[in-house]
Formats: sequence, C-alpha cells, structure tokens
Amino acid sequence: MSSSATPDNDHEPATVNVSEPWTLAYWARRFEVPREEVEAAVAAVGHEPEKVAARLGRPWPFEGSGIV
Repeated sequence: MSSSATPDNDHEPATVNVSEPWTLAYWARRFEVPREEVEAAVAAVGHEPEKVAARLGRPWPFEGSGIV
C-alpha cells in the first residue's frame, strides 16, 4: 500500500487535493457535487476526505459514485 492511499482502498487518495484541475474534477465526481462545492468544503474543513464528505453531506467511504 502506498503512503498516499487509505487503508480501505489502495487506490483512494488520502487527501482531497484541489490544486490541480484533474484532481479537483476527480473529487467532484467522487462526491457527485460541483467543483466549487469541493473547493469550498476543503477551504472550510481541510483536506481529509472524511471531513470534506461530512461537510458536503456525503457518506464516507462513498461507494456509490462508480469511480471507486
């Protein structure tokens, strides 16, 4: 397992990175929300996926997006 992945899923990034357009797009698809909402959530709670998901009202881990 790489150090940037979560223990539950080797391919899941451990942080919500919004600094690159492609990573922002990934997280917007992952949480099924607009990119702007992901950026606002990260600004409010930081880069931890659990906290971002909670801010967005999404479960974590979230299996429903189909891109997991």
